[in-house]
Amino acid sequence: MRENGPVTSATRQPETPAAALPPRLIATDLDGTLLRDDKSVSERTVAALAAAEEAGIEVFFVTGRPARWMDVVSDHVHGHGLAICGNGAAVVDLHGGPGAHRFVKVRELARENALDAVRLLREAAPGTVFAVEQTYGFYQEPAYPKLHMELPDTLAPAERLLAPDAPGAGEPVLKILAFHHELDPDAFLTVARRAVGDRATITRSSPSALLEISGPGVSKASTLELCCAERGISPEEVVAFGDMPNDVEMLTWAGTSYAMGNAHPAVIAAASGRTVANNEDGVAVVIEKILAERL
Repeated sequence: MRENGPVTSATRQPETPAAALPPRLIATDLDGTLLRDDKSVSERTVAALAAAEEAGIEVFFVTGRPARWMDVVSDHVHGHGLAICGNGAAVVDLHGGPGAHRFVKVRELARENALDAVRLLREAAPGTVFAVEQTYGFYQEPAYPKLHMELPDTLAPAERLLAPDAPGAGEPVLKILAFHHELDPDAFLTVARRAVGDRATITRSSPSALLEISGPGVSKASTLELCCAERGISPEEVVAFGDMPNDVEMLTWAGTSYAMGNAHPAVIAAASGRTVANNEDGVAVVIEKILAERL
């Protein structure tokens, strides 16, 4: 998940790893990967996704975005229509369209773990401010900046937002967001992981110092693995695409994986191949090659 800022794309020719088995599932991140910097899906990419589904290859959108931000791809749902949202915290059926998504699976962040993470981050990185992402609601501290596409439902300290009698207390917490105005994004991630330990999973997908904190063991990779196991699909039959640190585990797990031409260095190191940037339809480039090889 990224705030609505421009992302610089770099040009690079595709480097294609050899797939061990014919792919049965394509798992693609959205922002900085499938979507262009203006948040659009190009005609070429739309055609490639449709062609993959027609060829019997399932396509999963795997994103840090919450379900209510999935309108950017709701028109391009094929087949099963499932997406993995919130960095693995939810599996969502998109067939209902914007505002009518159905949660198929929820892997929540326990409130006690979230409160521990808030406390430890306040100690390790003074000045950190927080927001709380739930299945249907979004809540934030007054000092948390306007980074997202919506107004918060409630403004209050994180400790209050996570209290047993807080607004939305009956809803699962999918993740909390932690923002720092001064720290380097990668340095903030390192500090947070060291401070919080195994109480939560911490990653980032924004160019700013914005961290995304999920339940222990919850990631794009672990939820994708669950979805694939339900379908009898092995890692070797999965092709994955990503550009930011929240994609690293997924790219490592998949049998074949691609870092976008605009990817973070950690993503480039994790992926088995590279494609061109999101603004150059890097996902479509690879899908077209996969389909051409099946003829």
